[in-house]
Amino acid sequence: MSYIPPYKRQSKDPDRPSPIPESLPPEFRRNLDSSSSKSNQGRSFKIGYAGRLVYLWFAVGLDDNSQFPSSVHLEPVPMELIERKYWGRPLALANRNPVESAQVGGNCMRKPWESFAENVLPNLLSSFENVRNEMVCQKLESVKPTLIARFGKIHFLSLSISQETTAMDLAAETTLRKLRRSFYTIVPNSFVENIMGEVGRKIKFDFEEEKDLYHVKLSDATQPDSTLSCKCSVIKEHKKLHLCKVELNPVRHMVVDASCLDKSLDLRLVLYTMGVLTTLTDEEMESIRNLINSAVLDPDVKGGLRWPLGYASSGNRFSVVEVWHTIAKVYKSPSMRLKVRHADRFDFRTSTGEASRDISLKVKNIVSLLQEEIVEISSVSEMLKDTLRLIWDLML
Repeated sequence: MSYIPPYKRQSKDPDRPSPIPESLPPEFRRNLDSSSSKSNQGRSFKIGYAGRLVYLWFAVGLDDNSQFPSSVHLEPVPMELIERKYWGRPLALANRNPVESAQVGGNCMRKPWESFAENVLPNLLSSFENVRNEMVCQKLESVKPTLIARFGKIHFLSLSISQETTAMDLAAETTLRKLRRSFYTIVPNSFVENIMGEVGRKIKFDFEEEKDLYHVKLSDATQPDSTLSCKCSVIKEHKKLHLCKVELNPVRHMVVDASCLDKSLDLRLVLYTMGVLTTLTDEEMESIRNLINSAVLDPDVKGGLRWPLGYASSGNRFSVVEVWHTIAKVYKSPSMRLKVRHADRFDFRTSTGEASRDISLKVKNIVSLLQEEIVEISSVSEMLKDTLRLIWDLML
């Protein structure tokens, strides 16, 4: 099955928005309608979101009656930093017997990644169509859409749920959907080691490069909803930063979170766009460079950078709000790009810092298919299933 992107269609009403691909099967359209109604939940002002954001959560590994296995429950996450960030202890789904859960899921007609793909596909098609609409209407040639998979743990945030709440009440999907959620991307060392071993042993990824970068994030008083991200390398002989690129913060068009009941980690798929700023004046760029040049490299502080008193802002326009020092190893294949990254970061707004390792997988082949003039839905569906099956095999 195929559909024609909106700018190729003949329409009686050229101003009518088309958030849902018209040629999608009815069951896909019903699924998409139900998820889009929740698209405004869980937003953060630190991250850019599209006006038609699709924000969806579901569980993978339910039994034949779409119920949670009896071994699944919610338990508090014992991490002080997260409690301080969210002003309360978050909860995470835990499985006392993941083997049993996997066997229950195995009795279903569909494999877990097939169920995942069927939930994701209509949202992905719709979101990508919205991206193409924006790129065509606004002539945003420098904006590149990206589909990325991230590994971590979904945290459910609620002050009204106590530890005495029964497992049956907690593991009700309707209850979980009402809770605020966050996706915690820090993964255990065992998972990193497993990924690296699988990449070398089974998957045909080639080492591409190692990147050592500082990311200085700036607020702009003229654009309070945006954040500028300055990618910087280090000039070692001068112990100074070199500004490589200034980008707008990513704009998310689709966020799909999946609680993977037979795995120790959960999965997030994100479709986002990011554009390189080309409209800054020479005076604006000079202000940004002055901020970057005044940074002091200091391995003893979170984020690896500090500023002398009074130098973390430039007039009334730009101010440093966050710094990241990242060291990443990048591996590539013809269809995907794997990044294993150590990040040391500090948030000036909350005065909190954190060091972590995370893993992301950029899915290039699906984006290439979606960028074709006529998109074959069946081809995208099969490629999505194959990609999710590979991801499933990587997860612990």
